[in-house]
Amino acid sequence: MNSQLLSAKNVIVQGITGTHGRFQTKAMLDAGTCVVAGITPGKAGQIVEGVPVYDSIADIQKDHTVDISVIFVPALYAKGAIIEAIEAHVPLIICITEGVPIHDMLTIKQLLKKSQSTLLGPNSPGLIMPGINKLGIIPANMSLAGHTAIVSRSGTLTYETMAGLTARGIGQHYVIGIGGDPIRGTGFIECLELFESDPEVDRIVLIGEIGGTDEQAAADYIASSVTKPVYAYVAGHHAPVGVQLGHAGAILGGVDESAASKTAALQAAGATVATSITGLIQLISD
Repeated sequence: MNSQLLSAKNVIVQGITGTHGRFQTKAMLDAGTCVVAGITPGKAGQIVEGVPVYDSIADIQKDHTVDISVIFVPALYAKGAIIEAIEAHVPLIICITEGVPIHDMLTIKQLLKKSQSTLLGPNSPGLIMPGINKLGIIPANMSLAGHTAIVSRSGTLTYETMAGLTARGIGQHYVIGIGGDPIRGTGFIECLELFESDPEVDRIVLIGEIGGTDEQAAADYIASSVTKPVYAYVAGHHAPVGVQLGHAGAILGGVDESAASKTAALQAAGATVATSITGLIQLISD
């Protein structure tokens, strides 16, 4: 993943005529995102917020180059929408849809390995580069252009951290929600690699959750490959074992998947850690 991929201009919306697709298309347009077309099979010829609707990506590509697709289709149809984008060689695919079946994602992961497409999500709020691109549902009015990069598994905590930093005058260059599903596209390490290589980024904020071992893998990568300051918070310090909190990925299955274990790993890797989201925001200085 690179900054050119995330800042590319020709954006399409799959599921544009649905309630969420329509609302978020307007929000993206208002933020300055270049949405050139949308897709809802069977509704070609309609116009949504000034954006023409097509039946397929192939039809759009007769008129436009497609750099990015943002997907708002229901979970039942998300697999087909993602595969359509992969087969159309769309460079960046962002799937906002929640509840995509794990078996669907297993198929998609195999297809991604043989493609040149990058997938963010599913169950992702998307990403925002303030003043450059808003792709998904992250509120632009909470952001401020600057030099902090945020990557998070939690949509809500992404917004809270971004808004807290903005209130303190600390701007962001990237805000990326990777989503909380156990099987997904882009993860912590790809984002950390991007942040480390981008001279526009001065500091990194990582927000994790209980469940899985992604934060431990991120800690290993930070220790070996990240030179910029990292601030980290893992939600769920008081979570009971075996209880799902929020979404499918946030299930505490054992001690190694606990917030305490993940926090310790990140601290050992050199990150400055907090045990609350307000504490995390207070730790970060301009």
